[in-house]
Amino acid sequence: MRLHLLAAAALLCAAIVPASAKDIRIAHVYDKTGPLEAYAKQTQVGLQMGLDYATGGTMTVNGNKLVLIEKDTQGKPDVAKSQLAAAYADDKADIAVGPTGSGVALAMLPVAEEYKKILLVEPAVADAITGDKWNRYIFRTGRNSSQDAISNAVALDKAGVTIATLAQDYAFGRDGVKAFRETLKNAKIVHEEYLPTSTTDFTAGAQRLFDALKDKPGRKIIFIIWAGAGNPFKIADLDPKRYGIEIATGGNILPAMVAYKNFPGMEGATYYYFGIPKNPVNNWLVAEHYKRYKTPPDFFTAGGMSAGIALVEALKKTKGDTATEKLITAMEGMSFETPKGKMTFRAEDHQALQSMYHFKIKVDPAFPWGVPELVHEIGIDEMKLPIRNKR
Repeated sequence: MRLHLLAAAALLCAAIVPASAKDIRIAHVYDKTGPLEAYAKQTQVGLQMGLDYATGGTMTVNGNKLVLIEKDTQGKPDVAKSQLAAAYADDKADIAVGPTGSGVALAMLPVAEEYKKILLVEPAVADAITGDKWNRYIFRTGRNSSQDAISNAVALDKAGVTIATLAQDYAFGRDGVKAFRETLKNAKIVHEEYLPTSTTDFTAGAQRLFDALKDKPGRKIIFIIWAGAGNPFKIADLDPKRYGIEIATGGNILPAMVAYKNFPGMEGATYYYFGIPKNPVNNWLVAEHYKRYKTPPDFFTAGGMSAGIALVEALKKTKGDTATEKLITAMEGMSFETPKGKMTFRAEDHQALQSMYHFKIKVDPAFPWGVPELVHEIGIDEMKLPIRNKR
């Protein structure tokens, strides 16, 4: 009788837990140390919160436990390649997420192709990632340079406007300026200034920008595309206003936006600011982030959360099956709700189509940073986002 009871109990357990239940191993291969460490930390927090939110706090999909493995690229392309290969080969990762830097991401793309495993890119921005360097194993929840450019052009592309750009001399900066230039229909770019990512003295670069703009008629703007260390807004100390030159830029992390307080009325477009999107996912993120960390979620926290949600939604569609081809089929064309509202992976290049936000900076004494007030949500349908791969 006892043996019968034990056998019955075993059968009941087997019925409750799927026979195929296993760990689903997700590798977060990101720039944990290095110049983009602040961004990377936000992504890591957001990814964990996204997995938590999308699984209702269980960290399981279809009875399969999600296991998060962390790998540090150190912000170096060669390290990133070996870390991603180790994640797939040694750690038996089913899927990888990351990295932070665009140059690092470009080095990682062929590794995903070699191992025939998905790499969900978040938050590296360069167009080439879902463009000419893309392969079918690459998906991206982060926005790309074209989305940045198109949305910022909405704010700045007016007749009679002359623009000079200031950007970092690597994939993020150069792809960003290229996309911005291609997007402009009315305004004219008269100068592109590229400086090393390690730049701390902006005097010489600023002088070249001023010289390019100062004698031009109409509205004159220096448009800044910058990430990580260094403060390009120091060029304001050199008094571009004496030549009637304005400064404009896109969104950034909150510590960087402290500098925006000096530019009330400055316009641009941003990927995310916690006070802008009104939807249940963002409400949860803001409330939960305040509860856990006593601060609002930042730019890359939202991106990390979007990546976590995308993974869980894809795994729900495959009923926990991590076979790459099944995941690709599930993810191509897939829509999912994020802190920014709906995103959709475009089938042609796996780029997540998403809203961007045209803002104007307001100074509010309650916040140490310049507050981006929403002028207009730039919806997916408003952005004619070019497909840049050769699929």
